Amino acid sequence: MRNLHEWNLSYAEARQLQAELAGQVQFTPLRRRPEVVAGLDCAFSKDGKRILAAVVVLQLPGFEVLETAEAVRKVTFPYIPGLLSFREAPACIAAVEKLRKQPDLFIVDGQGVAHPRRLGLAAHLGLFFDKPTIGCAKSRLIGTYEEPPLEKGSYTLLIDDFRFSIFDLQSAIDNRQSAIIGAVVRTRTNVKPLFVSVGNKCTLADAIEITLACTTMYRLPEPTRLAHQLVSRLKPEA
Repeated sequence: MRNLHEWNLSYAEARQLQAELAGQVQFTPLRRRPEVVAGLDCAFSKDGKRILAAVVVLQLPGFEVLETAEAVRKVTFPYIPGLLSFREAPACIAAVEKLRKQPDLFIVDGQGVAHPRRLGLAAHLGLFFDKPTIGCAKSRLIGTYEEPPLEKGSYTLLIDDFRFSIFDLQSAIDNRQSAIIGAVVRTRTNVKPLFVSVGNKCTLADAIEITLACTTMYRLPEPTRLAHQLVSRLKPEA
């Protein structure tokens, strides 16, 4: 686990930090297929003052639950589109720090580099964890795409035309950004697709393959589906 920065930042400081950290994301192929995969999800308390995070660690290929951990933190950063990781990441990190053994790979319910400044929650966490990390979001944040075929396993590419980006083109080039920012993946036949992108230390092809390998009969991959169930059970207690 790396300690990249403090969390007491202004809006302008957070934006600048995202631009700096985005250049540290590594798009490198997985050296081997992960055997232990963790899913991360979080939710807010009913009053919106606390955030809950849950991590579920599974053994592949049988999806045996090896370990779970949870954390609750006060919300200290305001709701600002594009900066949600500054609200959610501290609780996610606190939950992962409780694990006895670090997994081979993380799947995060959130965006990886499919983000205006290429640093969504999964990419931000991937840099802290210094582990292969995949962003697997239920909805699109940016980019355009063609609807993938209705069969499970099909996908199309998520494209971000720089003309519509929040940041300028030169910054994108300097940070090694690509017009291909993710994939729209059909994880269940005739069901809405998921938006998959690199978080850190993997390729988009890896991210698609692992997401599909972790998906059984449901729309969500098992690691994040179980993490979502866990955090949903914890929500009333918070």
